[in-house]
Amino acid sequence: MNDEKAARLAAIRAANAKQAAPAGTDVRQPTLIAAPEPARRPAAQASDEFADLPPALALHTTLAILLAAIAGALAATLVLPAWLPQLTNTLIGPEPKAYWYLARSSAFVAYALLWLSMVLGVTMTNKLARLWPGGPVAFDLHQHASLLGLALATFHALILLGDHYINYTVAQILTPFASAGYKPVEVGLGQLALYVMAIVGLSFYARRLIGRRAWRLIHFLSFVLFAGALAHGVLSGTDSGTLFARGLYWLSGSSVLFLTIYRVLVSVARPAKAQAARAS
Repeated sequence: MNDEKAARLAAIRAANAKQAAPAGTDVRQPTLIAAPEPARRPAAQASDEFADLPPALALHTTLAILLAAIAGALAATLVLPAWLPQLTNTLIGPEPKAYWYLARSSAFVAYALLWLSMVLGVTMTNKLARLWPGGPVAFDLHQHASLLGLALATFHALILLGDHYINYTVAQILTPFASAGYKPVEVGLGQLALYVMAIVGLSFYARRLIGRRAWRLIHFLSFVLFAGALAHGVLSGTDSGTLFARGLYWLSGSSVLFLTIYRVLVSVARPAKAQAARAS
């Protein structure tokens, strides 16, 4: 185990001990005195506590994953056809639909990772997540899903350069609403979602520079990101009419909506409950 992993494991253990220990208890020393039940903290305070943990992935690791996704997509779309034209024709024929298949499959994987990240982000401060897998572990999984989803979403966008049906250019891929050949508004929503996904995902590494308040405000963009990605998939995806796609979109959208409403209601109810307890 290297020093970075050891330090992160120690931080997670300390956070778990801090969650389990009553308020004011020194978690470094055992105590034989029964302490009163600690008051429940607001979800914002709990998420701030997780925010003290170092990023789940080192910055150089995240950048390596993103560069690998970019390099893989560019190699498949630009280098392989130029270097091995006969092999390319043998594999995918005169109309290279393989790129379209890669774009569709990577889109579903990226969306599933985004959904997982949203579910973990919304639920990691509630009682269920504290029982399993634990708040800090859920926070780690939340980060991993977010960053891996960003890598797959980037691959999804760039691999379309190899598709000969629409003939996207690099400028059309990178510029929102520039997809003149195919549903520019619907595709533009996905392009904007990708940029927001990059801002939210990479903000894990900037939270100490920008402060907790700004970091949490940036994370609220996740709801806009998810809505944009969902609309992009439903409105522009060629598989939107299939049973699998409809089931995925309904399940993911309804679950995120339900969990978000539940978290808001719990956050509103806790102060009222605490105030009533003090009054009694």
